[in-house]
Amino acid sequence: MNASPLPIAVFLSGGGRSLANLIKHRDEHGLPIEIRLVISTSSKVRGVEIARDAGIETRVVLKSKYPDPSQYTEAMFGPCRECGTQLVVMAGYLKHVVIPDDFDGRVINIHPSLLPSFGGQGMYGHHVHQAAIERGVQISGCTVHSVDNHYDNGPILLQRSCQVKPEDTADSLAARVFELECDALPAAIRQIAAKPRPS
Repeated sequence: MNASPLPIAVFLSGGGRSLANLIKHRDEHGLPIEIRLVISTSSKVRGVEIARDAGIETRVVLKSKYPDPSQYTEAMFGPCRECGTQLVVMAGYLKHVVIPDDFDGRVINIHPSLLPSFGGQGMYGHHVHQAAIERGVQISGCTVHSVDNHYDNGPILLQRSCQVKPEDTADSLAARVFELECDALPAAIRQIAAKPRPS
């Protein structure tokens, strides 16, 4: 059992609902994390407000300013190194970034489908749920996975599933899957935090 909380950074691109959920699980359910840094791809999203209101160091990194992929990687992960991050959590992060060698196996993502179904470039948010409904699947859910350098590809850590109802729309399915995400992401982080870590 690790005595100290797991130092994490959160990458996001939108409303920050998953970040708010992690803060709630930290404060109300004893999730053993210390959120040292939030990096957003935009300054105009609610996720930035949530992070700042919670007193978390927050940075905005615009991918458009870093045409070279290696420079973008450094802009995203350099601050994570500086603050001692041991795990990066992609929580509604919609850009592609090359994972540096020293963070291999230390970046996770939550995706709103049962991977490998309905993953890949362009498959995010509403698009995922609409595709699942159009395909006629009867079971959907969410996946927490390790991140490699391909979209939605790395090893699966944890999944949660729900029924797709005949009357579902993309919005109603999204709402039900997000409820699963609110359980799955903290559960996966709790598993990671329980593993032995470098002192």
